[in-house]
Amino acid sequence: MTAQPIKTFTQADAEAAKSWPFQEARRLVKRMERVKKAGPVIFETGYGPSGLPHIGTFQEVARTTMVRRAYELLTGRETRLISFSDDMDGLRKVPDNVPNKEMLEQHLQMPLTKVPDPFGGEYESFADHNNARLRAFLDQFGFDYEFRSSTEEYMSGRFDEALMRMLEKYDDVMNVILPTIGDDRKKTYSPFLPISPSTGRVLYVPMLERDAKAGTVVFEDENGERVKTTVTGGAVKLQWKADWAGRWFALGVDYEMAGEDLTESTKLSSRIVRALGGEPPEGFNYQLFLDESGKKISKSKGNGISIDEWLTYASPESLSLYVFQSPKKAKRLYFDVIPKAADEYWTFVSKYRDQDGAKALDNPAWHIHGDTPPADVPPVSFALLLNLVSASGSADAQLLHGFVKKYRPDASDAELKATDELIKFAGRYFDDFIKPHKKFRPPTPQERAGLEMLSTRLKELGDAADEDVYQTAVFDAGKAQDYENIRDWFKGLYEVVFGQSEGPRMGAFTKVFGADALAKLIDESLARG
Repeated sequence: MTAQPIKTFTQADAEAAKSWPFQEARRLVKRMERVKKAGPVIFETGYGPSGLPHIGTFQEVARTTMVRRAYELLTGRETRLISFSDDMDGLRKVPDNVPNKEMLEQHLQMPLTKVPDPFGGEYESFADHNNARLRAFLDQFGFDYEFRSSTEEYMSGRFDEALMRMLEKYDDVMNVILPTIGDDRKKTYSPFLPISPSTGRVLYVPMLERDAKAGTVVFEDENGERVKTTVTGGAVKLQWKADWAGRWFALGVDYEMAGEDLTESTKLSSRIVRALGGEPPEGFNYQLFLDESGKKISKSKGNGISIDEWLTYASPESLSLYVFQSPKKAKRLYFDVIPKAADEYWTFVSKYRDQDGAKALDNPAWHIHGDTPPADVPPVSFALLLNLVSASGSADAQLLHGFVKKYRPDASDAELKATDELIKFAGRYFDDFIKPHKKFRPPTPQERAGLEMLSTRLKELGDAADEDVYQTAVFDAGKAQDYENIRDWFKGLYEVVFGQSEGPRMGAFTKVFGADALAKLIDESLARG
């Protein structure tokens, strides 16, 4: 697929852009001016490798990349995106969607990089398997990132300075955390989680002694022995909110966003960073997706769409558009949002061709593709293709190309080729979500009269009329039957002829499908009733 000619943008264009990634980028500019940091600006996203990459992983990396791209254009500064895996966390529970659950039960609380791979042993550990899946997942979508492993950061000593600082500021950190937890947990809480030398498990135990100068702590091991260990070199890891803060401090993270369910955690980790003498990153808390009935999507419940499911019916770019739109608004993420997202994506790509300056930068196509949105736009919409498949009963590419060429005889070969993918998506979507729910009904006397009139008029017009003429013919047939609400006429037309309560804009559909073919379809529906 060829790309549109690259546009040139000025500093003034970027400063005038109003889309949310540019708003976020300007907040980051203020932070960088405040901290006066040299070197690359660090963006970060997190990943918990106790589960496979999912649509939440995608949305976080995609949105962060959009802010990163806006910031680079706004400032010209070098940036890096770190994708961080919390693979030193202990395995707290066995996931529902993995094999060999009994084997995993035997490794609870072990660091994920020490838990055997339940998927057949191709990788050294459960974390290695899921980390590989993460990298393949991000590579599939072309994200520019650096992968970092928590285990490697701790074991290599790259976190040592932050760990020593956490020990030095231990009381200050505890004063931040203790007011936020229950009385029972206060008795055992410590920001440090030692790795048991006897079992290898991550221990949630209190620190009995601390020596900030020596960099050591004393704790009671699972076998009852008192153990003195250094806090450096991977002998301990930090507990969740302290770990997030420690990572920001150690890596110098400048920007990280998170879901609204982590709003309080973000605030707490920011206070811990300040206690360490650092500056928390900029970022925002986005709203979580909702399922079909408006409830929050849960990985454990499986009540939403997986990334593979979305990509069965639409392109990754359409998903990027959906996560771009209104990130601070809770939105339903279910199969019925896909057709609209697919069509809106191509609408924005088409508009981008004629836009310049801030308008082009505020177009989602720029945030999805940067300087290279595709040049070849399908000449028909996904919604119209769905209706063609529904009316013709076929998703055959050659047949549908014939319809498209009739509608858009000037469409180029490249534009028709761009339609091929949409045709495949439309066929799958129709088979899975429209065809099973089709329900034809006989017409009422009022509907029969209108449909007979419409069929006759379509045969008179033939296939050479403009779509506005066809649209008028449909309206006239309904108006002639004295409908109080013309919408009732269209609803009846869709239910009798197409077997569904909603349908296409009839003018455009008739132009593509053919007036004679539609008249035949109407006659067949009348014969059924």
